[in-house]
Amino acid sequence: MQDTNPYQAPAAQLQTDEVEQLAERGTRLGAVLIDGLIGLALITPLMWLGGYWSAVFEAAQRGEQVGFGLQAMWMLIGMIVFAAIHAWPLHVGGQTWGKRLLGIRIVTLDGRPVTALRAIFARYFPLQIVGGIPCLGALVVLGSLCMIFRQDRRCGHDFVAGTRVVRAR
Repeated sequence: MQDTNPYQAPAAQLQTDEVEQLAERGTRLGAVLIDGLIGLALITPLMWLGGYWSAVFEAAQRGEQVGFGLQAMWMLIGMIVFAAIHAWPLHVGGQTWGKRLLGIRIVTLDGRPVTALRAIFARYFPLQIVGGIPCLGALVVLGSLCMIFRQDRRCGHDFVAGTRVVRAR
């Protein structure tokens, strides 16, 4: 027996307007600069009150550098300050304050919002730790940041954390 019904179900169309657009490189740079200025405004007075600057000046007068232990301690304090500043906007929207002001956000590779813990401990802290290694750290950080010129605009820290930065909706 033959089917005499000529009706064919329509094929489903995918919605392409839901695709997230990658954040522009200049916008990402602007967000990093804003975040850096916020961090600098908070950490500099802490370093003054905590005696770091006086230790630097005293060591410089002797023609020396401050010890690695003191540098490592202030790097850790800086990371804690960074986390304290950005934990809330990262938690609610996958954004640092700079990203929030400029309308971009961090998402996972499948488009889900990034968690604050993933952003802080997988995306930001590893690069900050590597950046603290004398000489070599600066080269690694520079290489990581230069990866933004790839077609997918993902920096090294995006690869480590499995993230990308997109325009916020």
